[in-house]
Amino acid sequence: MTTNEITEHTAQVGEHTIFYLAAGPKDGPLMIFVHGWPELSLSWRHQLPFFAALGYRAVAPDMRGYGRSSVYKDHSAYGQRQVVGDMIGLLDSLGAKDAIWIGHDWGSPTVWAIASHHPDRCRAVASLCVPYSSLEGGLEGLERGINRDTYPKDEYPLGQWDYQAFYVTNFEQATAPMDANPYNMLKGAFRKGDPAGAGQPAATSMISKAGGWFGGLPEAPDFPIDEDVVSEAELQVYAAGLKKNGFFGPNSYYMNHEANAEFAQEKKNNGILEMPVLFLGARYDYVCDTVSTGLAEPMRELSKNLTEHVVDSGHWMAQERPDDVNRHIANWLQAIA
Repeated sequence: MTTNEITEHTAQVGEHTIFYLAAGPKDGPLMIFVHGWPELSLSWRHQLPFFAALGYRAVAPDMRGYGRSSVYKDHSAYGQRQVVGDMIGLLDSLGAKDAIWIGHDWGSPTVWAIASHHPDRCRAVASLCVPYSSLEGGLEGLERGINRDTYPKDEYPLGQWDYQAFYVTNFEQATAPMDANPYNMLKGAFRKGDPAGAGQPAATSMISKAGGWFGGLPEAPDFPIDEDVVSEAELQVYAAGLKKNGFFGPNSYYMNHEANAEFAQEKKNNGILEMPVLFLGARYDYVCDTVSTGLAEPMRELSKNLTEHVVDSGHWMAQERPDDVNRHIANWLQAIA
């Protein structure tokens, strides 16, 4: 077996079990890749062997509520305080003082919180799509990420973030159609970026008006697979994980905005990040829109050693444009070495 091969592991952090994938030499510099909604460690399949080949120990966990990691039945178990605790426990279980942390989607607030709350455990931090000082601060932190030319306040008070509020007010209604057909749900979600969507209201802005993700349908309709993002075999793995565990855990990440905002107030150094920071914005991500809004401005003010790039991709950047993602991260690591 070569050190570039991806292997499966589990770590025990108190009563919490963390399943994770790993590749690369065990004594290599540690990189931990943190996935978001509604994914798995599998989402980093293009990154783990690449960075292993460069000599890094590349690790990707299933986050709580997902895959083969522990699942909980209370919304409060999915706050960032608890999730960050998992990741610090994983770091301890790996016998490491610190790591290079890379996050995407809900994994981004987690790695940002590690950088801001535990800077001694963070050698460097990178995020795909979600900038620092946005999602981890609760719904109020997302207001600056709304382009009011596209989303007039009287018609779209929460802009493209409407779907997040719908989870809070209609959790069961939001979750039931996903649980009814995880395969179709994922097939519809995992789609590449579309340049034609620029300046058009995103579907996520109309969830409340539509009465749910699919206009009140009992399950997700059948979409064609987008093989530029995910293969049929990979989609089956994702769907099996969500069929086993359900969407309660993944969707509960959206139910902790107030608790997350309180946790964010505990940042060290007034939230200023001194370590190297990399942000990869997605040109065609019309929800985490850092191209036509000021969503990333606080990150630019608070990060003292920031590198930024815009990738021509949609939200699922690591899977849609893995070569670009790997190249930008590798060049950044070389520059900060």
